Amino acid sequence: MNLFFRISIKLNTMTVKEILTSLKKSGSERNREGMKRFGINVDKAFGINVPVMRILAKRIGKNHELALKLWESGYHEARHVAAMIANPKLVTKSLMNKWIKDFNSWDLVDGTCSNLFRKSEYAYEMIPVWAKRSKEFERRTAFSMIAYLAVHDKKKPDEEFLQFLHLIIKYSTDERNFVKKAVNWALRQIGKRSLFLREQAIKVAEEIKNIDSKSARWIANDALRELGRRKP
Repeated sequence: MNLFFRISIKLNTMTVKEILTSLKKSGSERNREGMKRFGINVDKAFGINVPVMRILAKRIGKNHELALKLWESGYHEARHVAAMIANPKLVTKSLMNKWIKDFNSWDLVDGTCSNLFRKSEYAYEMIPVWAKRSKEFERRTAFSMIAYLAVHDKKKPDEEFLQFLHLIIKYSTDERNFVKKAVNWALRQIGKRSLFLREQAIKVAEEIKNIDSKSARWIANDALRELGRRKP
């Protein structure tokens, strides 16, 4: 029987211990092995698919206090659910800075950015701050945020995204896998936002292609394959 049928309808009244018990019962070693193959840290993971976690989060509803407690449990899936049920309006810069220090896997970075951080009033403000961070997943957070905002923040003027291009140029030389992929992702998503930004992103890709760095060249070539090149 899956998680949807096992958990009581009154999930918002459950304790963290009860939720963790239910999560554990819904996990599988097969899923854990699959997560490993995709480079996900499974040290404290139960092995649960994202759709199952979404069902759980939807049935719990927004519960910021519970989200904080679930995050503190340290369990991988519990932290995913925490990001799903936390209230973006109650998210502070302090909380954001605290949580990113706990990031130990690319999927937790991206899930938290997608489900919570991008919806915070501090989303744009924190990007240049995090880009300066030296740890791999903390820096990835900055570029994951750019990518998600480029896709989802439809009301923001395109010009607002020009400020992030210099960050993409600067950190295109970071050879770490989860950083370079996020930098590339951010550049591509900016370029796909509009024809205007496509031209700007192509210019940046052509610029960083000439940098003496394997990472920069990979980012540039991959972006140009997706965005195309400027007409002569």
